[in-house]
Amino acid sequence: MRVVIAEDSALLRQGVARLLEDRGVEIVAALDDATDILRVVREATPDVVITDVRMPPTYTDEGIRAARQILEHCPGTGVLVLSQYLDTEYARELLHNVDGGVGYLLKERVGDVSDFFAALQRVAAGEIVLDTELYRDILGGRFRRPATDLLTDREHQVLELVAVGLSNSGISGRLGISDRAVEKHVTSILSKLRIPGSPDGNRRVLAVLDYLRARGRV
Repeated sequence: MRVVIAEDSALLRQGVARLLEDRGVEIVAALDDATDILRVVREATPDVVITDVRMPPTYTDEGIRAARQILEHCPGTGVLVLSQYLDTEYARELLHNVDGGVGYLLKERVGDVSDFFAALQRVAAGEIVLDTELYRDILGGRFRRPATDLLTDREHQVLELVAVGLSNSGISGRLGISDRAVEKHVTSILSKLRIPGSPDGNRRVLAVLDYLRARGRV
């Protein structure tokens, strides 16, 4: 089995690599952020990518977005999300129209190396592996919450100011941050709210509508 590891914690990254190498797994790359995951996977064609949800550079949802790109653009490569965050919205995004092996496990509940290795093998074989609590939530349908709940406190502030009609420069002045920082927050908001680019609609308006719906105002 050939594996790429994307994990910002050096201790965990090196520890997982060592454990897998002891079982004959070839670690073809070990990355500390999500920036180059897709490029590395395309070049190395591993069997599985192990990644976290929140990765540098912004520690929001880079890992999940990279996982979706891998599943969409790199057929034959499975993805195992190993995270401290149990988030059914992220899991739903990961499993949406999935065609290949995928897994989502909690770091704190992976206590047995043999079980972890077995999960990795199942993902490599094209199966779906989920943390038991996550599986119960999905099975019980308890994971439908407003997408705006995924936003950070700062992103909520930015979206509120978008809702009152401020431009990026107006928001940067109000919050005391740079225009570029505002642009990054807006991009992250649109991604988390799953608002696609479209020539027929204003994405900021659609984001505001989601914001108002979440508060029962429309």
